[in-house]
Amino acid sequence: MVPLTLRSTFYRMILDSLASEHGARMTAMQKATDNATELLKELRLSYNKARQAAITNEIIEIVSGSEALKG
Repeated sequence: MVPLTLRSTFYRMILDSLASEHGARMTAMQKATDNATELLKELRLSYNKARQAAITNEIIEIVSGSEALKG
């Protein structure tokens, strides 16, 4: 009876360890996914701001050139 109890106790400990490791990996991967999503959102916003600034500068140059030709 003692060997069976010891065997089942060790087996349960191994299963608990594996389940704990699996849970930790799942948590780490979820955090990595969340961080990547947030980073992508920030990069997209930065890109759009830079693109909008470039477009605005081009419009200003065109309008300035047009005004210079009128005057």
